[in-house]
Amino acid sequence: MDSSQSSTLGTGGSGGNGIVSSQTNDTRTATPNDDPKQNLTQVINSIQKTLGLLHQLYLTVSSFNAASQLPLLQRLNSLVSELDNMAKLSEKCNIQVPMEVLNLIDDGKNPDEFTRDVLNSCIAKNQVTKGKTDAFKSLRKHLLEELEQTFPDEVESYREIRASSAAEFKRLAQSQSMLPNGDVKVKTEL
Repeated sequence: MDSSQSSTLGTGGSGGNGIVSSQTNDTRTATPNDDPKQNLTQVINSIQKTLGLLHQLYLTVSSFNAASQLPLLQRLNSLVSELDNMAKLSEKCNIQVPMEVLNLIDDGKNPDEFTRDVLNSCIAKNQVTKGKTDAFKSLRKHLLEELEQTFPDEVESYREIRASSAAEFKRLAQSQSMLPNGDVKVKTEL
């Protein structure tokens, strides 16, 4: 097949399957400033289209005869064109997949196992941190009880200072849109 045939087959003409592929041209005109969700959607659509082309190619090859050579070449050109389109679209997507996920997929396992393991690890670390926090609260309470028995006036003064500083911090937090834990409220992007 010469270069004039391959250029017309892969750029929006009939892909040999009776479907006009105008989607290929639409996705290539995207600007680099597009929304990341839109870029991802375009890549997903390209992947789905590639899978469809692979299925059509499989059907053509499985029932190959001399008369089906032209449709086979057309589908191959469509596949190459769509793979090129997918590569171009994927350059706009900044998705980082952990190597552990890829290794799980290579091992034939479900990538959801990685998510489950990460969540279980976070839960375990959260429980350890909560235990430490509870231990410090218990220590603080025990120290205050011991100090109150030994130095009742100083502990009363300490509690008054803590109460006034907590009230002042709360007023400051409300005026600066801060959360009670000290974090600043952030407006979510739409």
